[in-house]
Amino acid sequence: MKEVPSDKKGVPPETSLSEQIPIGPPLDGTISATTMHDEQVTPETAIEEYLESRTHEISESTLQNLRYRLKQFRLWAEDAGIEDMRELDGHDCERWKLARVNAGLAPITIQMHMRSFRQFIRWCGIVGYTEEALHELIRIPDVNKDDRRRDDALSFKRAKRIKSYLQKFEYGSFQHILFGIFWHTAMRMGSARALDVDDIEYADDGTMYLAVRHRPETDTPLKLGSEGERNVSVSDPELASAVDDYVQHQRPDVVDEYERTPLLTTRNGRASKTKIRVSVYRTTQPCLMDDCPHGKDPKTCEFLSHNKAGGCPSAVSPHAIRRSAITAHLDQGIPKEIVSERASVSVDTLTEHYDVRSKEMARTTRQEYIDDLRF
Repeated sequence: MKEVPSDKKGVPPETSLSEQIPIGPPLDGTISATTMHDEQVTPETAIEEYLESRTHEISESTLQNLRYRLKQFRLWAEDAGIEDMRELDGHDCERWKLARVNAGLAPITIQMHMRSFRQFIRWCGIVGYTEEALHELIRIPDVNKDDRRRDDALSFKRAKRIKSYLQKFEYGSFQHILFGIFWHTAMRMGSARALDVDDIEYADDGTMYLAVRHRPETDTPLKLGSEGERNVSVSDPELASAVDDYVQHQRPDVVDEYERTPLLTTRNGRASKTKIRVSVYRTTQPCLMDDCPHGKDPKTCEFLSHNKAGGCPSAVSPHAIRRSAITAHLDQGIPKEIVSERASVSVDTLTEHYDVRSKEMARTTRQEYIDDLRF
């Protein structure tokens, strides 16, 4: 076991976690002296305390992402024999980064994991679980612009096929309405889950719209809080009719634990995120409509089970549908500012992470707006 300094006691002054974190170590290659805890602190204990400290600062979805990423570090630390956070040094942090690289993760995923890890280590330094400036030795890998865009996506052609299949063979079902809302509105999973039956409204011209509202006190917060509140038009008449029929004939007549009437529900109440995620995985598996492109037999394929549906190489997540739907909006010539408001995402974020159009596709979309330009 490495020698841990224990001559100083107390906790260093508090530092805001929101402050800018340096990218690299100090120029002289040293790290500052710090006060360390006298007793062993396991990675599991440090992670749980850190997550608890962030509970009221970040959204539930962000907290879950942190929990998952740091769980991977905990499992790695167990294999590496790291039982005390006080032992952690710059070499260990670099080994952890290489472990993420060797796991075959996408560059953008590695970058996000390491950013979360560095924030965690900085907190550990503040409370005395590691050397105070250890986080400065953690280098975040650079990611080029193309790698910042996630690879998983749903093509426009495939999405239209799924939509047609559901319209014909699963009309008004939970799966039909769920996929339809995701594809048509580019909504986040948390926003779709937050919808109540009472959030279905109609404009004066008869257009259906969905009132997306932030209700953290009853377990349906929005990622952006009240800033994410908006009214989202359902301009596809087939989807609007299907939503009406689902509410009238298919939706279980139940309320959730807060006596609200969730739109997306099971017999036990509001659909969980797991239920929604698995439903999307199953709906986007190609064997729903065609032969398996991966040579699997539907009778024995392990990916048809509830807890392994996401393992299908062709299945996509709710976020992938959101990303693809945003691209589809842009392909249809809808200005980024409009898509930004509809999907509740900044124009900058939309451009960097969601707009996967080629340069020529973007040019032809703009052409419609400047055909008559004469100056």
